[in-house]
Amino acid sequence: MEKIISDIAKHIRFRLVEQGDAAFILSLRLDPEKNRYVSPVKDDIDAQIQWIADYRQREKNGEEFYFIIESCEGENLGTIRLYDFRGDSFCWGSWIMKHDAPPYAAIEAVLSIYEIAINRMGFKQSHTDVRKGNDTVKNFLLQFGAEITMEDDINTYFRITAGAFEKARKNYRRFLLANS
Repeated sequence: MEKIISDIAKHIRFRLVEQGDAAFILSLRLDPEKNRYVSPVKDDIDAQIQWIADYRQREKNGEEFYFIIESCEGENLGTIRLYDFRGDSFCWGSWIMKHDAPPYAAIEAVLSIYEIAINRMGFKQSHTDVRKGNDTVKNFLLQFGAEITMEDDINTYFRITAGAFEKARKNYRRFLLANS
C-alpha cells in the first residue's frame, strides 16, 4: 500500500498511520461525542503507541490498513481503517472525523476507502457493522447503496457491492478528482 494516497478525492488524502499519530488518534477516541460507537480505549498514550506498533505488523502482512485522513495541506482531519478481509469482502471502520473537519471530508473519505478496496485491491463487496443508535452513519450507508444483511442487539450489519459503489461514485463524483 502506498504511504500517501492523494489521487482520489479533491480535498483530502490518506496516509498510513505512524506511531507519531498516537496522540491525535487518542484525542479522537477519547472524545465522548465521537467515541459512543467505537471500541473503548484507555487514556494511555503508551498503550496507543504499542497498538500502532502491533498494527504496523498487520499492515506489513497485508491484513489491515489504518489511515489518517488529511487535508491536501497536511492537516489531520480524522481516521479510517480497512480490515477483516474475508475472501472478496472487506470491512471498514474506525471512521472518526474531528469536530472542525469540513463536511465534505467525511464523504470524500468514504469514497476513497471504497475506491482503494474495490478498484485497487480487487474486493467485490464490503461488510460493515454499525452500532445501534448511530443513525447518522446508518442513514448515510443506506443512501450510499448499502443493504442491511442482519441485525442483533448491538449492531446493524450492512453490505455494499462493487456495483452499488459504482452508482454511489457517480452520484458523488463532484467530490472526486477527474482522473479517479
